Amino acid sequence: MAPIHEGKSKWDDVPNPCLMVGPGYTLKTGEAPIHPLKPTEVRLQVKCTGICGSDIHLWKKGGIGDLVITEDLIIGHEASGQILEIGSQVSNTTLKVGDRVAIEPQVPCGSCYLCMNGNYNLCESVDFLGMPPTNGSIQRFLNLDSKFVHKLPEGVSYEEGALAEVVSVGYHGIEKAGGLPLGKPAMVAGCGPIGLATLLLADISGAYPIVATDVNAERLEFAKKLVPGVFTYQINPSLTTKENAAAIRKIFGETEYQMPSTVLECTGVASSINTCGYTVRRNGKLVIVGVSSSNEIDAFPFMPLSFGEVDVKFVNRYHDSWPPVLNLIQSGKLKKINEFITHKVKLEDAAQAPAIVFDPKTPSMKVFVVDEMELN
Repeated sequence: MAPIHEGKSKWDDVPNPCLMVGPGYTLKTGEAPIHPLKPTEVRLQVKCTGICGSDIHLWKKGGIGDLVITEDLIIGHEASGQILEIGSQVSNTTLKVGDRVAIEPQVPCGSCYLCMNGNYNLCESVDFLGMPPTNGSIQRFLNLDSKFVHKLPEGVSYEEGALAEVVSVGYHGIEKAGGLPLGKPAMVAGCGPIGLATLLLADISGAYPIVATDVNAERLEFAKKLVPGVFTYQINPSLTTKENAAAIRKIFGETEYQMPSTVLECTGVASSINTCGYTVRRNGKLVIVGVSSSNEIDAFPFMPLSFGEVDVKFVNRYHDSWPPVLNLIQSGKLKKINEFITHKVKLEDAAQAPAIVFDPKTPSMKVFVVDEMELN
């Protein structure tokens, strides 16, 4: 992490509760230091943070891929908040104290070739909130580079602002696919929050028919509630990936032309990725949006994809997505994302939030940690 500059803050005497994961698969609350503000940063009160599957991976798996928990880390990155202070060298003069903002949780180096060509989400020196070694947003106070806060439009709530991160993942996936042609078939695999956000985006893009898949019948029912015109298929674990794919293809039709030209895989689970590989139309696009906890997957259908000249693409987070996503939320086209919210937990009780997500006996979709303290 970047070095901390010395200095005094008017907030130093205000408690800064936080939620951390630590080595040995531990989850605990604590008190985070309040760092002095750098000239190009804004200080935020984080009002709302959603629990992501990656937070659960960090807690229960001890890391994601090569990102390993070696010391206590504040988690959280799906966030929104209010500006408390503005650094002396912040160039965006439209930002004001009191502004409500959505938080884009990545701060790249700004000087590598990836940053310079606009693909800053791929920067190898990125500081990403809640990913080792960068502390995340489940705390009261957060300092962030001012370029990565986005003012919430009128009528957009803190919860919707935090959900802009979830929607941004699906938005970037559809961008990587080159968009979804009107009236052309598409498939969305996985009906967790990212899959459902992707489904909503696919629907308003004009794709049809759309088939959504999941192993969980309740999530498929929820998908049907969000997008009444969607066709659903419950993955049968007793079937092979190829057999599940054959059943999905029957929903689309009988000819290869009727098969989905775009498949958006939103789980990162090997069996789902492989099923998608057998489902996508020849000369189509398979976009893997989901994140895996493993660096490698088995049984990937290499030759069927090769023979079909399927364009396989991957998604790593997002770039330049907050303005259009917030526009879509303000327009009302994505108003149904509010139905994702199933639980809210106070910041002081933040450890309950990941536990709710992890507990199979407690149905949940999106669990938020909220800070109700009013800071003047």
